[in-house]
Amino acid sequence: MRYKNCIGKKFQPMNKYATLYIVLLFAFCCPVQSQEIIDKKTVIHFVPIANGKPVQPDSIYQNAFGETYSVSKLKYYLSNFSIGSKVDAGIYLIDAFAADSVILQLPLNAKGILHFQLGVDSIYNCSGAQSGVLDPLNGMFWTWNTGYINFKLEGYSAFSSTNIKNIEYHIGGYAGENKTMRKIQLPYSLPKKTQDIYIQINLDNFWKSSSAFKIAELPVITSPGKNAKIVADNFSALFSILPQ
Repeated sequence: MRYKNCIGKKFQPMNKYATLYIVLLFAFCCPVQSQEIIDKKTVIHFVPIANGKPVQPDSIYQNAFGETYSVSKLKYYLSNFSIGSKVDAGIYLIDAFAADSVILQLPLNAKGILHFQLGVDSIYNCSGAQSGVLDPLNGMFWTWNTGYINFKLEGYSAFSSTNIKNIEYHIGGYAGENKTMRKIQLPYSLPKKTQDIYIQINLDNFWKSSSAFKIAELPVITSPGKNAKIVADNFSALFSILPQ
């Protein structure tokens, strides 16, 4: 809460009672609030599920077509978080099996729409060698021509048509019609008693939402193009904020 003109122009010292009055007036009129109180650190946790259960490495799940599969790797980039006027332009690499989280500075008891992007902006795909979460050593980069992998899911399925029965979805592409970065919007209300938000990633919607595809027909996608866009169109349906 802001108060204007609580302290007027320079004044001369008065008697002790007048001075005490001014001190008390200042204390009530202009409370000192640090930025730490106004904006609290909010921790966003990501909870991957499938078939209503937490996703665990190599456990068996079933998609909407009755195809069974397991997940050995699940990683993705999130960027440009914002709510209201608060914007965090950072890029975060989330590993589902490493309990990664995102820490943001958000207003206390904020409400509105939480915006963020799944993927990496095109400018970073064309900016030469990167470091940190964008380091190619993280295994989320193809080449300077094709750019970053925005979403990676690997595992196994008896329904896969590959020789080793693997599934491999490396979804990327940043240029023109091959762009796979997607904007996510989630209704948001920061609870009064906690600064933790839990966002669910539902893999049931990975296979069938805005678009649909079967493991038997499409077990591997490892380059930008039409098939990558089919998967990317389902990204927005993956995310929802868990009630607390």
